[in-house]
Amino acid sequence: MKSALLDTNFILSCIKQKIDFFEELYLWGYQIIIPDKVIDELKKLKQTSALKLLEKNNFKEIILTGKNTDNSIINYENKNPDILIATLDKQLSDKLKNGKIIIRGKKKLEII
Repeated sequence: MKSALLDTNFILSCIKQKIDFFEELYLWGYQIIIPDKVIDELKKLKQTSALKLLEKNNFKEIILTGKNTDNSIINYENKNPDILIATLDKQLSDKLKNGKIIIRGKKKLEII
């Protein structure tokens, strides 16, 4: 099964723009992966709507090692060359080698 790892800003932007990323990614045949560090960031930011959305949906939580979330995502991507990373973070995006999932036109997800 294909996998997509979601970062914090992607989740928050989808919620703000009312994009049902769970449904869309499932329809595309992707398993959603959310790192523990992303969930911790959502808790730290007190993003209750995002946390409630995560509680209602199925996803695989993974534990990333390292101090920095972005570097941990890059390391995970290097070990999993088939995974897509869902991010809107320009600095992170520039360092990624695999395909990415972005928001196009504030309403639609796109793989680039």
